[in-house]
Amino acid sequence: MAEGFTRIAEVEGLQPGSMRPVKIGEHRILLANVAGCIYAADDTCPHEDASLSTGSLEGEWVKCPLHGSRFNVRTGEVVDEPAEASLRTYAVRVEGNHISVHLERGCL
Repeated sequence: MAEGFTRIAEVEGLQPGSMRPVKIGEHRILLANVAGCIYAADDTCPHEDASLSTGSLEGEWVKCPLHGSRFNVRTGEVVDEPAEASLRTYAVRVEGNHISVHLERGCL
């Protein structure tokens, strides 16, 4: 496994159009499968600390279940209020059936 990446899930458990939370130490990460591409971002809405994995995923947009803020899971960009801060995103590596995430910000 490449340095800095942590294996956290298997692809077969994350079908296209679905998402799930995972925990790496104290980090709560949202994994989302958008048309076969896996993305990772913070699972916590920066507005009210809700778990985004309990919200809805439409395309590359995740909607917070509490107040409806929406975020792009590829970039972390916030696109709907009331949240004002974007999500941290993480580099993802898929090797065979294994999903690994690098806890540094952004893609490598």
